[in-house]
Amino acid sequence: MLEAIRIVLVNTTHTGNIGSTARAMKTMGLSSLYLVGPKTAPDGKSSALAAGAGDVLGKATIVDTLEEAIGDCGLVIGTSMRTKTLSWPMLSTRETAAKLNTEVQHHPVALVFGRESNGLSNDELRMCHFHTFIEANPDYSSLNLAAAVQTFCYEIRMDYLATERANIQAQIENEYPLAHDLARFYVHLESTLEKTRFIRKSHPGLVMEKLKRLFNRARPEALELNILRGILASIDKQHQKLVTLEQSDNDEQTKDSVTQK
Repeated sequence: MLEAIRIVLVNTTHTGNIGSTARAMKTMGLSSLYLVGPKTAPDGKSSALAAGAGDVLGKATIVDTLEEAIGDCGLVIGTSMRTKTLSWPMLSTRETAAKLNTEVQHHPVALVFGRESNGLSNDELRMCHFHTFIEANPDYSSLNLAAAVQTFCYEIRMDYLATERANIQAQIENEYPLAHDLARFYVHLESTLEKTRFIRKSHPGLVMEKLKRLFNRARPEALELNILRGILASIDKQHQKLVTLEQSDNDEQTKDSVTQK
């Protein structure tokens, strides 16, 4: 999903900023770069500052207008240092990251950065659904373009990773065993209880029926069932050791008896 989040630079003046932006994007897993009417096309300086992100720079899409860059996007967020007399919904960097990661699952999204000198124009800001800002030092909030891109890309990646971890954890915690998994568990449980003589084959009673009702009511998750199977396996292993040891003792006793005779 990170690769589908579009970073758009409008009328970039310094080619080095384009290369630095590509590098900032790649370090955080983003790769879709759009350039709207750059003053100068990416050059050697761009490539030098892109460092190992030449692939992001090489695939950058260059268009003439912002409309072309965002035309197929369902969500567009514009960066702005000031409101410019516009009363527009404002998002923090983290709110921006969360919204981009959520909506990119349904349609292309774009985060738009303006000119190094004066940002986005009012007309360009009106094309955005939301405006966003970096909560920098109010006494000195000036950031280099690439540094601003890096800040947003970092927040986007952190939000993405947090969501992935939460999804994985939820999947693990909420994954329940299939019916045949439970059936195998009950067979294993009964076998172990017979080995330990907790259940006698000749008089099994209702122990297993009650245990099945207990576990069905508790509805153990897949991971929990695996733990229970592991416990049974460890009991089986110890029981086998005791049986082997007992058999060995019996063999020794038999040997001694034969020797004495």
